[in-house]
Amino acid sequence: MTWRGSTSIRDRIFACLPYLLPLIDGLVFGSFLFNLFPPLQLILIPLAPLAIIYNLPLASLVIFFALFLLVVRNDKISHFIRFNAMQAILVDIILVLCRFILPVFRAPGTQFLLEVLSNFIFLGVAAVFVYAVVQSLRGRYAEIPTISDAVYAQVP
Repeated sequence: MTWRGSTSIRDRIFACLPYLLPLIDGLVFGSFLFNLFPPLQLILIPLAPLAIIYNLPLASLVIFFALFLLVVRNDKISHFIRFNAMQAILVDIILVLCRFILPVFRAPGTQFLLEVLSNFIFLGVAAVFVYAVVQSLRGRYAEIPTISDAVYAQVP
């Protein structure tokens, strides 16, 4: 929905970019899937330069805070871009929490459960990425249940 006004092509493109953050963070969870289906590794090729930069020491933290402080909290940037940036940040926070919780399932005999959960998380992140980018390119707000409600509370 575009109830905050119309969006330009430039705004639509800039609104898509923050979703690269959770996508790159979610690639870790796709390792089992990439081993099962090697042709899927083709999606890693365009993301390789960004992943190299993102994996530099403290780069992910700097990108996270820069996105939050320079984009989300900047009232001069359109609401559409700020909304999408905050939504991408919240999805990324969920991924970080998953990264902390998933090692609990690394007990002996739970390898299958770990693989299933990792694949589920990766496919969920990929689906959110595709959905959010398509909606942003269409000039519509990507409504993700619960997350979008939290974003509306954060981005006036």
